[in-house]
Amino acid sequence: MSRSKSSKRWLQEHFSDVHVKRSRERGYRSRASRKLLEIQHRDRLIRPHMTIVDLGAAPGGWSQVAAESTGAGGRVIAVDQLSMAPIPGVEFVQGDFGDEAVLGRVLELLRKETADLVISDMAPNMSGVKSIDQPRAMSLAELARDFAVRILAPRGSLLVKVFQGAGSEDYRASLKFWFGAVKIRKPDSSRARSNEMYLLASDFRGQNENSAAFDG
Repeated sequence: MSRSKSSKRWLQEHFSDVHVKRSRERGYRSRASRKLLEIQHRDRLIRPHMTIVDLGAAPGGWSQVAAESTGAGGRVIAVDQLSMAPIPGVEFVQGDFGDEAVLGRVLELLRKETADLVISDMAPNMSGVKSIDQPRAMSLAELARDFAVRILAPRGSLLVKVFQGAGSEDYRASLKFWFGAVKIRKPDSSRARSNEMYLLASDFRGQNENSAAFDG
């Protein structure tokens, strides 16, 4: 089957992309690793000895960066529905993190403790129809937020990909309820034509205070 013109253009752009080349040179599994490296360079969100959960981790580019950055004294737990080849220093849980059983396996690995950081570079399979793709993307971001709220330690952080559009401002406002600070990040390695951005929510306030606020 012959490739479409748009597919050929994407392949040409992909293989000539400087961020693809740099990722390969450093042994990373995906171009996305460059995005996390840029944010890490700017914000130092990953520190030694942290416990990190990477949602939608496959093929593992972000998990590689996280494991490198937190070092031997830290822990990285990666979660994805897809299988993922092993990465030194990374524990992998295969399944839908929205399922209670998968959450239970993550909690078992955490040994009833909490995480310092949750990272999510998830995006839905894009149809090209914005009215379909945007709600799907926001649903994933909401799942990542809800997961983070359940497992983060007080003062912990969440880094999550969102797409600018319907629901993104309300989502950002929801993060401000749970976190002391929310910053927008658009790495240079994020393609200019993409409306993706990253929200870095830090200083998690903890469940007790916010639960009381919800109860009025």
